[in-house]
Amino acid sequence: MLVKGDNFVNKLILLFVFDKMECPLSENTLLDMCCASNTWISYMDCKPLLNKLIDENFIYNVASYGDELYTITPEGRYCLAEFYVKIPSSIRESISAFVKKNRTHYRKKQECVADYYMNKDSTYTVYLKINDTSQPLLELKFSVPNRQIAKNIYKKWQDKAANLYASIYEHLVD
Repeated sequence: MLVKGDNFVNKLILLFVFDKMECPLSENTLLDMCCASNTWISYMDCKPLLNKLIDENFIYNVASYGDELYTITPEGRYCLAEFYVKIPSSIRESISAFVKKNRTHYRKKQECVADYYMNKDSTYTVYLKINDTSQPLLELKFSVPNRQIAKNIYKKWQDKAANLYASIYEHLVD
């Protein structure tokens, strides 16, 4: 399904992905969607095209806290509307189906950040964060006794973040 050597069509594919996702995307999310999880664009083409789309004012960097996030501009939407039919229909259908199935997953992945690392005393620090586009909503950092516990927390964070945030908020605001 990869469109080889056609940078114009590949730019349109990136614009189409931004349009379908309906939210700002990080570079890592875009690369995962377009190159790793699918073969819409090659990795070697995707990164430079992202920069070209920024230079051409078709996407822009949204003020964010944490990872840089990008979204489509009105000029990008206009360009996409004018040349939409240049994207092969099989790729448009693939992108639409993939986004419909995975939109929530990618949003959570960008909003709920987790990491862990070993401390000098062989304990682990777990770092958890919920991002909004303009600022972090919640940041937690705590120490756990071993790697297995840190890894379990890391794996559960995306699924548990919203409920934990709601619970903390409810307990503190009441």
